[in-house]
Amino acid sequence: MTESCTLIIFGATGNLAQLKLFPALYHLESAGLLAPPIRIVCSGRREYSQEAWREHVLEILEQQAHDPIVPEICETFCQRMDYFRGDLADAATFERLSALLKAPEFPDNHVFYVSLPPANYGGTIEMLDRHNMLAENGAWRRVVIEKPFGYSLESAQNLQRKISRHLREDQTYRIDHYMGKAMVQNVLVSRFANLMLEPLWSRDYIDHVQITRTETLGVGDRAGFYEGTGALRDMLQSHLMQLMSLVAMEPPVSMDADDLRDEKVKVLKSVRPIHPSAVHSHAYRAQYSSGHIDGQNVPAYLDEPDVDGQSVTETYAALRLYIDNWRWRDVPFYLRTGKRMPEARTMVAICFKQPPKHFFRSAHIDRPPPNWLIMSITPEESLRLEISVKEPGLEMKTRQISLDAPFRCEHHAQTDAYEGLLLDVIEGDRSLFLRYDEVEWAWRIVDPVLGVWASERDFVPKYSAGQWEPDEVSRIFDKAHHHWRHLLDPE
Repeated sequence: MTESCTLIIFGATGNLAQLKLFPALYHLESAGLLAPPIRIVCSGRREYSQEAWREHVLEILEQQAHDPIVPEICETFCQRMDYFRGDLADAATFERLSALLKAPEFPDNHVFYVSLPPANYGGTIEMLDRHNMLAENGAWRRVVIEKPFGYSLESAQNLQRKISRHLREDQTYRIDHYMGKAMVQNVLVSRFANLMLEPLWSRDYIDHVQITRTETLGVGDRAGFYEGTGALRDMLQSHLMQLMSLVAMEPPVSMDADDLRDEKVKVLKSVRPIHPSAVHSHAYRAQYSSGHIDGQNVPAYLDEPDVDGQSVTETYAALRLYIDNWRWRDVPFYLRTGKRMPEARTMVAICFKQPPKHFFRSAHIDRPPPNWLIMSITPEESLRLEISVKEPGLEMKTRQISLDAPFRCEHHAQTDAYEGLLLDVIEGDRSLFLRYDEVEWAWRIVDPVLGVWASERDFVPKYSAGQWEPDEVSRIFDKAHHHWRHLLDPE
């Protein structure tokens, strides 16, 4: 059972709260993990009566919950909620909120979840402090901030300077929901709970590493956000860089929050800087044009609602990085993300080197393909290991087979990343939240690429929706035989 607290959600009428936070909190309620005194204050600008808000939340849960709604549990959950209408640009809103939270029914420990556009983070935290709502007088205060934390290295540093005047680092929970996915956490378990992988986990045996996040969806109604962000900032600088850190980090002293994050930061600090003159050999961007997905015609990015007709915002980004430490020197890490791709998939694909000697050359056998270790995160959660075996029959021929280990079986309960992360905030576990130095070093890696791309405003390569990236992306590969791994099954 969690500690009692009051959870205040700024931006409660927005998409994130309604699609992710409320269903996650409901499932925590359903699992009996919310202490009875916990209250949820939902802050928004729209007009709702308390009864209308609870009916609204019920409708959301009926549509978004991954398990069937239980009316009694839903009623208990909705009774925890209070709707608070206010304009966060108005200081009087914070005066009224402060007065509300002093009422005896609201527990003294407060979590402020800032589910707002990034431009509002600094101002909201400043107003909370100005109204003495971050002072810890015998109770704790925690603030959750969604990604992206800044739009560049400079903006991230400015934002940090601003919020650090009001918040200590241990009060700040920078959330990246990818870190809450069970299979992402399983990357750590697979590495550090199994000795058999460790001797192979280095430049001696690994040829290269690929980290992929693709989706079939387009930008949809998010053009207002995406036009100023793009694929590199939206996915690669955050989610994929975190995955790379987990794959490449050294074993931490313990699984405590700071020990874990110390090792991730060491990885990011070890990434070889990309000189602006070398950006085109390390990075590639493109934008989707019209095409077909699942038999449906889909528009080009430039034809999406609210997108500038001359936009060069990338919807696909790929990067080649090197981690210059003892373990990974000269092993390329390829990271890519794209919208409107043929399949929605997140995976880490690790390609091993060829054996030093080809024993079957006299039997006229082609050189066997390399071993692959595939960690599939979505939609399938599994671990696959590809090895070469002899084909049945009298002739000496080989084939590639995959040893598959699904992470989740049908009888395992479905959980969403936000369920675990919200629980961690309430319990004060910061292991899966980003420390500022992680964010800053991730920005340092991509900042030269963003700088060059920002100066090239006249052209961006195109790829057809429903197709993989153009062959031109192969310019970032370290060796001629490297290619993107698209499938989980042996190729």
